[in-house]
Amino acid sequence: MALKAAMAVTGAILVLYLIAHMYGNLKVFSGQEAFDGYAHNLRVLGTPLLPEHGFLWLARLILLASVLIHIYAAVSLWLRARRARPASQRYQVTKRVHRTYSSYTMRWGGVLIALFTIFHILHLTVNVISPGGASDSPYERLVNGFQPEFWFVTLFYVAAVIAVGFHLRHGIWSGLATLGVNQANRQPKMNAVATGLSLILTVGFLLPPLAVTFGLVS
Repeated sequence: MALKAAMAVTGAILVLYLIAHMYGNLKVFSGQEAFDGYAHNLRVLGTPLLPEHGFLWLARLILLASVLIHIYAAVSLWLRARRARPASQRYQVTKRVHRTYSSYTMRWGGVLIALFTIFHILHLTVNVISPGGASDSPYERLVNGFQPEFWFVTLFYVAAVIAVGFHLRHGIWSGLATLGVNQANRQPKMNAVATGLSLILTVGFLLPPLAVTFGLVS
C-alpha cells in the first residue's frame, strides 16, 4: 500500500508540473517577448528570499526525487506481482483480464519518456543539442529546433508526447483508484477525468512544436 501511495503522490506532483510546463510552452503563441519574459520570471522567482535560479533548482530537486521514487515504486510493484504469479501462469493466460492499451504501453512508454526527457533537457534547457542553432533566447531555441528541416526532431517529440498521454491516462486512473475513488458508480467519472486531462496535456504539448514546424510560429 505504501508503494502505491508513493506512486500516486509522486504522480500527482508530476502531473501538476506538466500542467504548469504546458502553460509556459503555450506562451510561444504570445510572441518572443512574452515567452522569454516568462522564462526570465521563473529564473528570478522568489528573489531576494531565494538566489537567482533558486526556485528552479528547488523545483528540479523535487521533480528528480519524485521521478526516482515513482520509478522505484513502479519497478518494485511490478517485481512483486511477477514473483507472486505462479510460474505456470507466466507463459499461459488462464483467465481473461481487462487491460487498456495504455496499461500495456506503460513500461515501454516510460522508457521512451525517460530518453525524451534527457534529450529535451539537453535541447531546450541547457542548450547542448541545438538543431537550427544555439541561442540564449528560449523562444529562439524552441523555434530553431522544430523547423521543417528537422522534422525528425518534431516526430520524436510527437511520439514521446503521445507516450506521455497514454502514461497519464493509465496513471491518473490508477492514482484515483489508489485514493479510493474506484467504486463502481464513480468509474465513469474516473475515466472521464483521466482521459480528459491526458488529452488536454497531450494536445497542449503538441501545439507549439507542430505550430513551428508548419510555419504558424516563426
